[in-house]
Amino acid sequence: MPEPITQTEYWNGDVGARWAGMQAELDQVFAPLTASLLEGAGLRPGERVLDIGCGCGEIALLAAARSGAGGGVTAVDVSRPMLARARTRPATGAPIRWIEADAQTHPLAQEHDRGHDVALSRFGVMFFEDSCAAFANIRRALRPGGRLAVLCWRALAENPWVSLPRAAVLSVVPEPAASPPGSPGPFRFAEGEALVDLLGQAGFTGAAVAPIECPLEIGADPEAATRFSATVGPIAGLLREIDDPALRERALAALRDAMPAEGPVRLGAACWLATAVNPG
Repeated sequence: MPEPITQTEYWNGDVGARWAGMQAELDQVFAPLTASLLEGAGLRPGERVLDIGCGCGEIALLAAARSGAGGGVTAVDVSRPMLARARTRPATGAPIRWIEADAQTHPLAQEHDRGHDVALSRFGVMFFEDSCAAFANIRRALRPGGRLAVLCWRALAENPWVSLPRAAVLSVVPEPAASPPGSPGPFRFAEGEALVDLLGQAGFTGAAVAPIECPLEIGADPEAATRFSATVGPIAGLLREIDDPALRERALAALRDAMPAEGPVRLGAACWLATAVNPG
């Protein structure tokens, strides 16, 4: 059997290119959750921000605008295609440094000699090979008293925006083998208390999770919603692995049929807002 690809290989391949091409749609879909993250982080003018798993740059850009000219943003991701997209987007406020690196191992503490005031991540912390080592590395990049605020998905069953399309596709294709517990993936931190414990192991204090729930509009109409789910949703990998074109078309048809008949498609989403402090 071939060796499984690394997360760096995964996000620099077809997946990263797809996400970069769908940047506008992704940011629009996740806009209400983005707002919850920024509110929970409590960014202030002049703060130095570290964006982990910055992707195509939405959080870094919004943090730069809030931090203002007196602040600064360091944005880190392993995905070259998404960083290329991020670098093309207009920015205001604080300067942004875009860094192609793995936040688990990159010397983040050296990226700002005074330490960052806050570390943020919108769905970027679930994909580390060694989560405890990654969070410890992020903590070391924060000044004493620096804050962490990250979003991660709750359980699959609590996220109809994923579970509904997934059930439709699995009505046509076999269910894939489950990933080993604790392995990288979108639902790595579905159990909030496990994440709290992990942050404590990484040296943070005051770790807590707060539930965030809201509907996501995954498409202005059923066709757009089908395209979004099939291109960048968590079930996109299931579709890419179908070798038989006819079977793939059947799966896409089942996905389309699972969507409402007309109008905007809004499906529920549930995540954790995890916060913690670097004690120094």
